[in-house]
Amino acid sequence: MSHMSLKLAGLGAIMLALSACASSDAGGPAPGSAEEFQVNVGDRVFFDFDQYNLIPSAQATLDRQAAWLAQYSNVTILVEGHCDERGTREYNLALGARRANAVKDYLVGAGVDGSRVQTISYGKDRPAELGSNEAAWAANRRGVSVITAGAGS
Repeated sequence: MSHMSLKLAGLGAIMLALSACASSDAGGPAPGSAEEFQVNVGDRVFFDFDQYNLIPSAQATLDRQAAWLAQYSNVTILVEGHCDERGTREYNLALGARRANAVKDYLVGAGVDGSRVQTISYGKDRPAELGSNEAAWAANRRGVSVITAGAGS
């Protein structure tokens, strides 16, 4: 192999290695982005029927959210409270508000500045899953933390 061939082969190996690095970086969400928050941290917690207390899996998700929010201190969120279709609209709006506030209170207790967390209740008006069965109801009893400002792209 000539000296020039070795240089080209070496250059080709370097370019291949660089392209592999670039493609693996491009495969995941950008650090600090709303997509990273949703995919890697978790943007939602679930509740038992007619409850607004945080179950252990919800607390684990909120611990991850609090750590992420501590890392990205310019980010603000809106916590949406949601309910399943059962019950009156008024009752579910109140329950959704209690769920959203339970999420906010937990995050504030974990060190997130309360001014960075707003809440809203959608009651049963914005189901994540349609249907009148336990699977749909369970998916709809949720609190969702939505990035409103400050996240990278």
